[in-house]
Amino acid sequence: MNLPTITKISRQKNNQERYNIYLDGKYEFAVDEAVLVQYELAKDRVLEDWERDEILFDEEVQKSFNKALHFLGFRMRSEKEVKDKLKKLGYGEAVIIEAVRKLYTLGFLNDEEFSKALMQTKKNSNKQGPRAIQQELMKKGIDKKLQESILNDYSEEDQLATAREIRDKVIRKLTSKTPSQTKNKIQETLMRKGFNFEIIRTVNEEVEWETETEEWLELISAQGEKVWDKFAKKYSGYERTMRVKQALYQKGFPSEQIDNFIERKVNEENGEEI
Repeated sequence: MNLPTITKISRQKNNQERYNIYLDGKYEFAVDEAVLVQYELAKDRVLEDWERDEILFDEEVQKSFNKALHFLGFRMRSEKEVKDKLKKLGYGEAVIIEAVRKLYTLGFLNDEEFSKALMQTKKNSNKQGPRAIQQELMKKGIDKKLQESILNDYSEEDQLATAREIRDKVIRKLTSKTPSQTKNKIQETLMRKGFNFEIIRTVNEEVEWETETEEWLELISAQGEKVWDKFAKKYSGYERTMRVKQALYQKGFPSEQIDNFIERKVNEENGEEI
């Protein structure tokens, strides 16, 4: 039995980096230029069956490698992201493993560099804390030991600096809120951003939360009216007073300010001088 022989090799018109291979006068398969060079394919070359199988396997590896390069061209990716993408495109496990190995060898894929870049972006642009960044690294399939190693570079000093930026931004936005409401909002925001309790406590304790009587009057006038109107539609007398008291107390208003506000509202209802 005669072994198949390459009788023609032609470059594809639509893709100058791919070549059509003809065996014994008939089109058989196409390969990437890299595979053509790797196997030294040329006219009159005789192909053993096992050689043909290897060529076709490496052709699949090269195609998946090219797809991965295109995927990586938009931004850095983790190994897991690349594998998931290639799997979604229909490549087999063995092909994906070889393509990923090649990406690592040529420096196109590196989970350590990817993790460092991700942390810097999340820290500087997204203002996230270590816990949120670790969750991102986990989702990207980064090894736990590598996660810990990367996060060790996020110093407590840097965490405090970032947390203070977030705290100050919240304070600027919540000028019409009580200190208690503002502190709760800072805590909620920093927890969502991935900072631990010690960092949150430290940045909150740095703020002087003293409020002057005039400021209390302004705050309770802004929020108290809404609370009063809400409960005045459903309740009256003692029950209304208690519900308003409870609501304003939960917002962080001092009892004295609450009592004075309710007294003013009752006097307004009765048509008395305030």
